[in-house]
Amino acid sequence: MSAAQISPPELRLEALHRYPVKGLSPERLDAATLQAGAYFPGDRLFAIENGPSGFDPATPKHQPKIKFLMLMRNEALARLDTRYDAETSVLTISQGNHVAVAADLSHQDGREAVEAFFRTEFADALRGPPKLLAAPDGFRFTDSARGFVSLLNLASIAATEDMVGAPVDALRFRANLHLSGLAAFAELDLVGRVVTSAGGVRLRISKRTERCAATNVDPATGIRDLAIPRTLSTHLGHTDCGVYAEVLGGGRLERGETLRLEA
Repeated sequence: MSAAQISPPELRLEALHRYPVKGLSPERLDAATLQAGAYFPGDRLFAIENGPSGFDPATPKHQPKIKFLMLMRNEALARLDTRYDAETSVLTISQGNHVAVAADLSHQDGREAVEAFFRTEFADALRGPPKLLAAPDGFRFTDSARGFVSLLNLASIAATEDMVGAPVDALRFRANLHLSGLAAFAELDLVGRVVTSAGGVRLRISKRTERCAATNVDPATGIRDLAIPRTLSTHLGHTDCGVYAEVLGGGRLERGETLRLEA
């Protein structure tokens, strides 16, 4: 069979996650409905500003992640269990089995309650007053200005485990979609290619994801216990793992379904 006759590989969508507040807990989804030109639904809707950042919701511009509380520098964030209810606008922050804050983010007093929590619990990490920022329509607090949807190849995570000699939780990489069916790090060669679903979703791979020290933090314990970017650089000559995509066509994605690469 010639190369032209070989069908593109089929991919399996193993998991979907959203991160309503930048740097805080993932929320696992069974399905999500994507819209053309939009971000992953419910993802990076809020961020905790670490001192004045210059962010203006009237004219939102992408800001470097160092202007916010983030796992790369603030690993204790991983020890918080947070949940956001989009229907009620309530963010719940738990420490262990204790609910520390349950606040309606649609009201000023709710936002101030969240800010007061971080002002007390993360005092040593703050460069100024913490402020809860909400993304205006058409904007999200993603690490990359083009990070509409993030995809992670689980074979790359398995290969990373071999490199570091320890288990690596895929949640360290904070991606929206976890995929199987590709060879390790094959996703890095897909820039410009389009992934499609039976439900009409079309994702064009736009760029590789360069990994930072946030991946060194265990998402369950909040302990900085690995050196993943350094390990990737040593073995591969770069720190890329996973890719970003833009949504060309909208539709519903469901965990366990098959995705395909357009020829």
